[in-house]
Amino acid sequence: MLRPVNRTTLCLLPCAFRQLLRRQLPRILPCTASCSSTLLSRAPLQSGTMAASMLKPLIAVCQLTSTPDKEQNFTSCSKLVREAAQRGACIVFLPEAFDFIGRDRQETLSLAESLEGSQIQRYISLARECGVWLSLGGFHERGTDWASTGRIYNCHLLLDSTGHVVATYRKTHLCDVDLEGRVSMKESNFTNPGPEIMPPAITPAGKVGLAICYDLRFPEISLALTQEGAEILTYPSAFTVTTGSAHWEVLLRARAIETQCYVVAAAQTGKNHESRTSYGHSMVVDPWGSVIAQCQEGPGLCYAEIDLDYLRCIRQEMPVCTHRRADLYGRVTLLKKPLPP
Repeated sequence: MLRPVNRTTLCLLPCAFRQLLRRQLPRILPCTASCSSTLLSRAPLQSGTMAASMLKPLIAVCQLTSTPDKEQNFTSCSKLVREAAQRGACIVFLPEAFDFIGRDRQETLSLAESLEGSQIQRYISLARECGVWLSLGGFHERGTDWASTGRIYNCHLLLDSTGHVVATYRKTHLCDVDLEGRVSMKESNFTNPGPEIMPPAITPAGKVGLAICYDLRFPEISLALTQEGAEILTYPSAFTVTTGSAHWEVLLRARAIETQCYVVAAAQTGKNHESRTSYGHSMVVDPWGSVIAQCQEGPGLCYAEIDLDYLRCIRQEMPVCTHRRADLYGRVTLLKKPLPP
């Protein structure tokens, strides 16, 4: 029998041991108050052994209320990342605009940094300190063309547990919408569209495909990433209350069902500043389309186990991918274009 383990002891153990121990703990490390999680509700597959079940990777999804104050935002993020690391998560997913949300175009551009700036360096140190992977979804990046364009990129970085940048994706679909009297935004006023979709990255939880927020409305990305082997799709987001209440869960579940992937969606929530409120409802959807973890109101964390045996079982029993008719409507693939000089 294992002796009781507290949070401090658990945090000091290597990631593999944390993942093993957390399944033995009598739930002394619960989700945060704003979280509802059903990660233990599904019975394991008959073919799985107890040892295999114990080693299923745990992921953590952060829900934040970013403001224009970058220091305050980093404090909030680092607190949640450390809490998730103590729980034994191998990857922590942060939402779009985890670094800040500006009040207007001028403030947004003035607060943006390059990937070599102090903000990303702090997250690199945080990943290394906690021994976890970080999905940093939606960093305001001053790219190499900043001087000539005066625009930034909406950049999704994936860091490994040593702080190494494993993958970088720049948002390809920019949110230019005008819903009269409800929502008006024009991301292209200050953001350049990314030039390519990146292949899935191999992580401790599975092969992860990167996207950002508005990309969720374009199934071609998720299908292309799945064709390239993605098992997990991630959509860090900052949906408004208007669009979120109408479309958020529907879109996430649709992407999971049509690709038979896990879908991970970290979200902004609450009042970011005097003229913006975000919808929240960060969640994880399994390959069957069931919501298996979800944050409710306010900043916090939710957790889910990634069961790749379950994913493979669904794909075997309902082999949607092999039923596609490329002879009728073509095949969605990743096309690469070079970044501007």
